[in-house]
Amino acid sequence: MPPPSPVFVAGTGRSGTSRIADIIGEHPLIHRIPMETKFIIDPGGLRDVADALSSRYDPTGGEDALHRLSDFLTVRVPGRRDDRGKTVPELVGPQRYRDAVQRLWPRLVAYTFDEPAPATGFGDGDRPAGPFPPPSRSRVVPRYFDDRRELIGILRDFVDTTFGGAAADAGKPTWCEKTPFNLLCMDFLWELVPEAAIVHIKRHPIAVLASHLAQPWAPSTVDGVLAYLIPIYRRWLAWKGTAELTGRRYVEVKAEDLAADWPGERRALFARLDLDDFATTRTFEAHRLTGRDDQLDGETRAHVTHALGDVIRAMGYE
Repeated sequence: MPPPSPVFVAGTGRSGTSRIADIIGEHPLIHRIPMETKFIIDPGGLRDVADALSSRYDPTGGEDALHRLSDFLTVRVPGRRDDRGKTVPELVGPQRYRDAVQRLWPRLVAYTFDEPAPATGFGDGDRPAGPFPPPSRSRVVPRYFDDRRELIGILRDFVDTTFGGAAADAGKPTWCEKTPFNLLCMDFLWELVPEAAIVHIKRHPIAVLASHLAQPWAPSTVDGVLAYLIPIYRRWLAWKGTAELTGRRYVEVKAEDLAADWPGERRALFARLDLDDFATTRTFEAHRLTGRDDQLDGETRAHVTHALGDVIRAMGYE
């Protein structure tokens, strides 16, 4: 049997993405990248660079994209810790991560040069305000990839080195990465990793809204969460309505179905990922999904149901 494909987990957030990723990562053949790495789809990450150095190329925009990617990979990612105090470099291997980042720049930059910094104070032109000459700042000319496939191959190599290396360290042939808004970036994920399976876990939109109300990073009012969630749902539904999924490994599951028949749904999930069944320690449990059923009073629930009605129906919840 060929080795299993990498897995991306997607959802709205508060829909069970962490739980399903943990479960997939318990399988003997899949290593779960233990935290959201962010650098593939978030602003300033690989997706932005892919466009800035190909279809949206101009030297200024490309240089800006490389500056943002440099900040992302060398400052933001190493500076963010999970609830165990670990960083992404620590989780994928610090030296491996540093080496992968260092190998990336020469492949994306065509030329480097120094530009004199502007004079400060009351100086002007070539006359600095004080006795010290103005410093210079490093500049780059970004490469232009008229064959986008070459650029995607470079970015894929970075992912293979970091994620694949972490999986190998864990004694597993492939990996699972979870970021909820993979939901809105599936076309790029499949461009980057064509053989990947994308597991989209759904949960009733009213339960998703109720859970968002308890999160410090989300709006704290019902109308605020509706304003946040409705565009996410509608954008995904618009994509789903036109997406060509033939030949793609797209797996859509409901959290409620998983909880209703965990052993059977688990077997079906692993089968769709071309994996033998495995009895995981983590499960989906109904009481965890229904714990917020009484969070909204009748009037508020009616308001939310009306606002989300078309989404509820389109996602298969009546």
